[in-house]
Amino acid sequence: QVEVEESGGGSVQAGGSLKLSCRFSGSGYKDKKFCMGWFRQVPGQEREGVANFDSEGTTDYADSVKGRFTISRDDASNSLYLEMNNLNPDDSATYYCAASRWRTLCALRSDRYHYWGHGTRVTVSS
Repeated sequence: QVEVEESGGGSVQAGGSLKLSCRFSGSGYKDKKFCMGWFRQVPGQEREGVANFDSEGTTDYADSVKGRFTISRDDASNSLYLEMNNLNPDDSATYYCAASRWRTLCALRSDRYHYWGHGTRVTVSS
């Protein structure tokens, strides 16, 4: 089992920045070679993939966040981060950190991720 906990959400004005953090723990996290990523969801809409790493360290980003968001990781602290810059109101959502049992080909598909945090809310005002 892998436990996932996010932090760092909040409210910011358009053009501002936030950094989300996520920490993985649990007996299932001994092998760190799996996909991990960030997703977001607005009420009434499907969960959307934002950015991810596969086991080889390759990153992928949703087109809507490319050039503004940066995913990073610190394996020493079992942590995953999402630096979000130049935020706009369309970025408002609950952001979820997730880990997959897959090592590759996870893409930004939420159905390929198996362990989820409870989410952290991001609100961007115009």
